Amino acid sequence: DVLKTMLRASDVLVDHVQAAKGEGAVDEARAHAMADELAALTASDAPPRKMQAAPPQDTGDTKDEWGFAPVQFDFATLEETPAPGWRLVMRPTKAMYAKGHDALLFLRELSRLGAIEVTLDPSALPELASVDPESPYLNWMVSLPAEVSEQAIRDVFDFVGDDCPIELSKMGCASAPDLPSDVGALLDSVRSAPEEVARLEGRGELPPEARRDKEEKEERPAEKGAGRAAASGGATIRVDLERVDRMIDLVGELVINQAMLAQRVAESGAVRSSTIAMGLDELEQLTREIQDSVMAIRAQPVKSVFQRMPRLVREIADATGKQARLVMEGEGTEVDKTVIERLSDPITHMLRNAIDHGLETPAERAAAGKSEEGAVRLAALHRSGRIVIEVSDDGKGINRPKVREIAVNKGLIAADATLTDDEVDNLIFLPGFSTATTVSNISGRGVGMDVVKRSIQALGGRISISSIPGKGSTFTLSLPLTLAVLDGMVISAGSQTLVAPLTAIIETLRPTAEEVRPLGPKGAVLAVRGAHVPLIDVGVALGLRSTPIDPTLGVILLVENEGGGRAALVADEIQGQRQVVIKSLEANYQRVEGVAAATILGDGRVALILDVEAVIEKRLNERQAPLAKAS
Repeated sequence: DVLKTMLRASDVLVDHVQAAKGEGAVDEARAHAMADELAALTASDAPPRKMQAAPPQDTGDTKDEWGFAPVQFDFATLEETPAPGWRLVMRPTKAMYAKGHDALLFLRELSRLGAIEVTLDPSALPELASVDPESPYLNWMVSLPAEVSEQAIRDVFDFVGDDCPIELSKMGCASAPDLPSDVGALLDSVRSAPEEVARLEGRGELPPEARRDKEEKEERPAEKGAGRAAASGGATIRVDLERVDRMIDLVGELVINQAMLAQRVAESGAVRSSTIAMGLDELEQLTREIQDSVMAIRAQPVKSVFQRMPRLVREIADATGKQARLVMEGEGTEVDKTVIERLSDPITHMLRNAIDHGLETPAERAAAGKSEEGAVRLAALHRSGRIVIEVSDDGKGINRPKVREIAVNKGLIAADATLTDDEVDNLIFLPGFSTATTVSNISGRGVGMDVVKRSIQALGGRISISSIPGKGSTFTLSLPLTLAVLDGMVISAGSQTLVAPLTAIIETLRPTAEEVRPLGPKGAVLAVRGAHVPLIDVGVALGLRSTPIDPTLGVILLVENEGGGRAALVADEIQGQRQVVIKSLEANYQRVEGVAAATILGDGRVALILDVEAVIEKRLNERQAPLAKAS
């Protein structure tokens, strides 16, 4: 209840900040009501404890020889003198926050060592007009119990280093080091210090602090200017995002020009052993390193998206009368900023669905032998050169009979259609589909997962479902790490040159006649490694030709979609493998089915980048078309 009040107070505070910027108005009634709630939370019912003297007692004539009588106190009312403990002062720097650290996390770790008292020091906070939003002004003073070891306290800050300097001292005792009482002995210890360090270093027993200081002194440049530069190696600068975008565009043009130069050298007949060809190889390597470095500048952790989700889960769980716990993993996974900016809405909707449709009520979970609190997991990881976002729950899973019934009633599929479990699960991505029986602020409008799917496809990604009845469901988003460049296989289909993303290709091969087997009146499958995969002619799928070519005369690209399904794409020939710059086709022309984007080749021609998932899905839809009910 306290946390709910604090979250609502945070919303009111946001309104005040926006109003101070001239971007909105403040609801004064709401603000006063919120202030009253906070005052009620901070009010203390217990009166402050005071030390009081005991009432005077008749002790008779007990004056001493000086004429003073003793006064009797009630020692039970005296405050106990606290045992000496540790006093810690945290002084976070700008670099600490820039690297994603949070002072609250350190305070939480310290609280695990024992009972702590935290005092905020806001003395360095300037006036609002002078505040730098990226500069830290707040320090914290922490009191820890005496039984905690000094090493345990320092271990909490071990990985953050100098980004969060601390001052640690013992309360209630002198902090002076143990020194020899004799001056001569002190001088002897100073004289023998170098020999002792050398002896310990030779035995491998040099303390870590001393070893680190020694290495820093050895590596420190002789010039003072160079020393200052080395000391500030962790410094950062603020750069306008438009400048970074412009630099990425220029690197893209550099990649294109490098490809054009390689094409012209090849057309000129220069042999690969020539000086020109060797220089061209070095240029290609340098171009790739520059591109990787620039992409790293735009890379950001998904934490900026994930950190908004705990409150969303809390509010949806309260609105639905359910109990939910969000588990987040991989918050430090980095991806291109343009991808991060467009991840928030899809993840938000999937979390809503996981709680509203996936999790059961506490009573239903208890009846099923589960914990009354449901678990929702949000994870990010890198896989095969792509970023994968997983949203899973331990709820009841997808009710496939109900999904099928709704699809039939809405005319989305024929009543006698034969669908696999995966195909039934994917019906929830159809426009207008909803399993909610009533319309609410959370669901039931029929606009949801189809929008999520389109948003992910617009990013060049794919979404897949895995569900086990009674166990839960997992939605998996697979997205490119960047929307700027990709490594692709350049192929020919009909009269056109296409690019297939390397991340989707398992292998290339030329089949024999025995490996190609007919299926139905027009279809065919390829027998490869004990399995049969559908053959898809790329030229026919994209409308580049009307009849497929003989697979034995072309080349096969064995590809795999995000769901693990495989297909064999038939192309005329392979021209090579190269890195290409992605150019949006929708922004410059319009969306084309089966095409993800376009690029410019080394000879100046425009080539289309295949959307492998869409090509496979189109073939699947064509196979299911006879089963669909005529409209």
